[in-house]
Amino acid sequence: MFFLALSAFSLLVTRCLAENSILGTFHRRSYFYVGQSYVPQGNSSIAFGQMYVEHLVPSVVSQPFPLLFIHGRGMTGTNFLNTPDGRLGWADYFLSKGYEVYIVDQPSRGRSAWQQNIDDPQVTLDTLAVESRFTAVERFNLWPQASLHTKWPGNGSVGDPIFDEFFASTMPSINSDVATSVRIKAAGPLVLDKINRPVILVTHSQSGQQGWILGDSRPSLVKAIVALEPTGPPFSNVLFPPFDNVRPFGITEIPVAYSPALNSATDLQKVVVSSNPALNFTCFKQASPPRTLTNLSKLPVLVVTSESSYHAVYDSCTVDYLKQAGVSVEHINLGDVGIHGNGHMMFLELNSLQIAETIVEKWISKISRK
Repeated sequence: MFFLALSAFSLLVTRCLAENSILGTFHRRSYFYVGQSYVPQGNSSIAFGQMYVEHLVPSVVSQPFPLLFIHGRGMTGTNFLNTPDGRLGWADYFLSKGYEVYIVDQPSRGRSAWQQNIDDPQVTLDTLAVESRFTAVERFNLWPQASLHTKWPGNGSVGDPIFDEFFASTMPSINSDVATSVRIKAAGPLVLDKINRPVILVTHSQSGQQGWILGDSRPSLVKAIVALEPTGPPFSNVLFPPFDNVRPFGITEIPVAYSPALNSATDLQKVVVSSNPALNFTCFKQASPPRTLTNLSKLPVLVVTSESSYHAVYDSCTVDYLKQAGVSVEHINLGDVGIHGNGHMMFLELNSLQIAETIVEKWISKISRK
């Protein structure tokens, strides 16, 4: 009887392994929270500022550095678990390559509770914003490259089941990048301390500047940063307001270390490199001699830009600013390497695993060997 049971179990395992591309990668899942403090509430107290961290471990860990994923505005960690049309996501792909994976919900978002009357006000992405910026940009043509967009699954509009599934996953976000940055500055380094070995940060969009904050806070615990279309460009926004009084520290809302040191943001002198009034785009760099980003200059960085995203307008400006500040940056525009038609949500689009394999994992493998 024992041998029959063992045979049946072996058959099941073999079958599951054969169907791995459908079922996903065998892994162990756990979670933890960091960063909470207690805030008075009546005659008691509640938790505030905590951050949810999901930990996925494949059955065989073969890579030396875990990956830590941080999502963008209006999103949660579900971005990296699977796609809205049901395909395997980036988490599964990297698990299959032997990486441990950590995925967060930013503080005051998703499973990291937003607390009424304590937290900052929220803002919600509406369907027009999502369609015109992420899923159906080719129909709106708000920037020159938008017409090239072809890779979103479905038609990207309300009523399409894939769009509806994706839009249902969006979440209200704190309507202050300063407050968001302060929350990450408090909780994010505690995640790195708990992991207690260098990670590779993978950031997207709004969390781009959070990656700079974490790399600056714990450079010894960050092996490298993969920045998927990070918030930018320096000192200003493009296309979508507010256009001024953003990122006074160049790439961040709150201080990061420069050398020579800054007494205040006004010490960081900037000059115009180029501008495009039609797109409300101004590219700045530091005035000479430029200051060095003290801690970030120790870390290799990959910036990935999609062919048809609004980031195609200005990511190169962000990259040039980082390079001027002494950061070692490689910038890959997907269209330039033959990967066409992607938008801002590249990791959810039809060729998402191609990008994971041929761009991101290829670069991470190279960095891991150094």
